[in-house]
Amino acid sequence: MCNSSDFSPAGVPILRHKQQEREWQSTSYVEEEWLKRIEQHADKYLGEAESVFHELVSDKVHIDVHVVRPTPERNYYTLYTTGMSALPMNTPEDAQEYEYAELMICLPPDWPLLQEELENSENYWPIRWLKTMARLPHDYDTWLSWGHTVPNGDPALPLSGNTDMCAFIVLPPLEVHEDFLTLDMEDGQTVHFYAILPIYLEELEHKLEHGLDALLDQFETHHVNEILDLNRINTCEDV
Repeated sequence: MCNSSDFSPAGVPILRHKQQEREWQSTSYVEEEWLKRIEQHADKYLGEAESVFHELVSDKVHIDVHVVRPTPERNYYTLYTTGMSALPMNTPEDAQEYEYAELMICLPPDWPLLQEELENSENYWPIRWLKTMARLPHDYDTWLSWGHTVPNGDPALPLSGNTDMCAFIVLPPLEVHEDFLTLDMEDGQTVHFYAILPIYLEELEHKLEHGLDALLDQFETHHVNEILDLNRINTCEDV
């Protein structure tokens, strides 16, 4: 099991600026068989994707976002990436088994996802962040795994105008079968699937000061899961 860690408070605005300064890099695409296995795996545990947001212009890795519609059993949208695992992440020597990953985020069933609705940044930001975090390890020669946190700037600012949450934490999704969390590929390679959860500043600080387990205890007490709730309780506001 990997150790949790955090990125320095260099959030998305800083990351985007640095990306513009470096040279454009050739794009690595997942092989067809690799992609097919990920999609079949997701179909089995999440449901078949109804649509895909295809990336038109890619740098380093090509990130697509697959959209699984709400169902009576899973009454929320599930969006997951393919392409993050096209390249291995730069994991520490004692965590090399975690070098391949894909990410997901879950949105309420009434979240606006029509093309014209996504022109509004208040609707598009979860998708933008999903793609940004999937690209982050490859752009900065690092890695993402469960327990890692990524703040939106320094100081961390709200992710959008419709929430006070200002960072993301990477965690295994709770609302899926545990067999979904890993997918064994050829040559002993394993793809790990993680959810990204928006968190409040107090939760970020609580985790940095007291550790991951302390924050997870707060999440468990208040029944926090991977389904985005813009108005959920701040589990560490009075801690």
